[in-house]
Amino acid sequence: MAQSRKRRKERQRAAASAAPPAVADPATEPAADDTEPAAQGGYSRSRARNEAARAALKPLAPGERPTAVTVGAIVAALLALANVVAVVLGWDQGVDEDDRARALAYTVLATGVLLVVAGGMWKAKYWAVLGMQTLLALTLIGSSLALVTVSNAVGALLLLAILAGAGTLFWFMVKAMARIQMPERPTRAR
Repeated sequence: MAQSRKRRKERQRAAASAAPPAVADPATEPAADDTEPAAQGGYSRSRARNEAARAALKPLAPGERPTAVTVGAIVAALLALANVVAVVLGWDQGVDEDDRARALAYTVLATGVLLVVAGGMWKAKYWAVLGMQTLLALTLIGSSLALVTVSNAVGALLLLAILAGAGTLFWFMVKAMARIQMPERPTRAR
């Protein structure tokens, strides 16, 4: 058995040395530098695609706001309004005083964060879009975890609707963030 394996290897080596070299298609493969290892080829193609995608982005005109950012600002403002309406209508009926105070404090904090994010997104600020994406990511995680333990079809449909809406908004805000660009850091005088 060892003898046949050895002969097979010899035949493979002979066939490889006798075969004509493969011709690379210049349209599909970038020119490789002899000093660059083979593993780097994939990274350079990826880097080239990323650079092309960045070059295709149009910077925002003064006063322009991407549609996804506008939708996100409106959603954040509506959620803040929904929090206020829930408190006014007595959402906490049947809850003891300690839990009611804690829940009210959380609601006030969440409403404040949503209002700050909505205002910043309305002005197309990078930090506000990043904050909204963080809130959306937390919503996606929480809804996904709740979907695992949901006990009825109505709850499952509601969670799926939340996942679809938050996921879609998150996806479209990624490109909007790239267009907004992170602001330049001010240079310090020495």
